[in-house]
Amino acid sequence: MIRSIIRNPFSRFLILSSVLYLGWHFAYSGYLQSETKIDDLVIDNLVVSGEKILHTLGYLTTDYSIDGQFRSHFGVEGTSGVTIGAPCDGIVLFALFTVFMISYPGPIKHKLWFTPLGLLIIHVLNIARVTGLALIVYYNEGWLAFNHDYTFTIFVYAVVFALWLVWINRFAKPKSTTNANA
Repeated sequence: MIRSIIRNPFSRFLILSSVLYLGWHFAYSGYLQSETKIDDLVIDNLVVSGEKILHTLGYLTTDYSIDGQFRSHFGVEGTSGVTIGAPCDGIVLFALFTVFMISYPGPIKHKLWFTPLGLLIIHVLNIARVTGLALIVYYNEGWLAFNHDYTFTIFVYAVVFALWLVWINRFAKPKSTTNANA
């Protein structure tokens, strides 16, 4: 019975991904989140990148920084701006994507470039998301909650799902074998 479960690719994927995600969850919540600056670094990068985009688009931003601390708040001058917290920094999505890539079958040589590319795409999307939210606050703050909770969340998860589909359909397919006698 156990051998048949282990031999089944779907069962093996579910077990491996569950174990890896639980391991990530306990490592993150038990150590990484409280004992490292990983969230602060990612959030600070989101803020700095979002500000650069706003400046490029011609908007002035308000400096909400406190000397010597990582920044988690930014926005267009004259607005309340947006605050980025650990749940919205994308780290959980990074973990989900990476666990999927490790657990799902496919050639390691492709996993070694597709996984970092996927993580970069997720991070760039998150930069666009927080920048978009800052612009929503500028144009109509009443739209912030809906767009934060639904529009951008659905969009980002849809892109992650699309990346998984690309992996499954393009790289994880078993190589077809042709029969020379056929």
